[in-house]
Amino acid sequence: MAQQLAMVIDAAKCIDCKGCVAACKVANNVPEGQFRNWIKHAGLRAVPGISDRTARFQPGACMHCEIPTCVAACPTGATYKDHDTGEVVIDQALCIGCGNCIPACPYQARYRNEITRKADKCNYCPERRAAGLQPACVDTCPTKARVFGDINDPTSAAGALFLKNKERLTRVAAKTNTLPNMYYLGDPGPGDWGGEAVVPASMVAMKESAPFIKGMVALSGLGVLAMLGRQLFAGSDHKEDSDAR
Repeated sequence: MAQQLAMVIDAAKCIDCKGCVAACKVANNVPEGQFRNWIKHAGLRAVPGISDRTARFQPGACMHCEIPTCVAACPTGATYKDHDTGEVVIDQALCIGCGNCIPACPYQARYRNEITRKADKCNYCPERRAAGLQPACVDTCPTKARVFGDINDPTSAAGALFLKNKERLTRVAAKTNTLPNMYYLGDPGPGDWGGEAVVPASMVAMKESAPFIKGMVALSGLGVLAMLGRQLFAGSDHKEDSDAR
């Protein structure tokens, strides 16, 4: 079975220290005033035996969705879902900074990086993972509220937590259901703040017409080859006529 890298978050452990937010900015050189992750304040809840009124906090970031609408909005293929890991990836070399993908995310997890002028978001810190480390937000969390890993692997921390609590886990709901791969254990507060994905009509039309365009290009290519072949044969006949004279 392919991997599905994901975050499983124990919302009851989050203390809103913002360590995850700060660590992410430092590790990924996120410009001032922009963020790859966040903590939403989600009102108050009662905790029996502890307090009648205590705050609820909801950590979040790119949710590496199962049906990522940002992919449909990208004109160059720079944003894609990696079928081996389940991540939603941005190829910075292909990104043209058009911004189509930003309103296509119903969770406001994307932004245009002020320095690179290209789309940016949480990518689970690939450089750190390559070095055998956890993403910066996970590594920094003092209460270990964020748990990262392959939820299809029952031997991983995230997989074990996911499988043990599968029936109790919740996800943020959006008007456009993208099946996000960020799961919450406990009460993270309101889970219906996700909006509606806005994919430009021009992109929808282009994606739908892609097979037709490819067919036309193929036919045009055959036409060019036919003309080239005709010219070559005509040139050969002309040469033979000249030699005959």
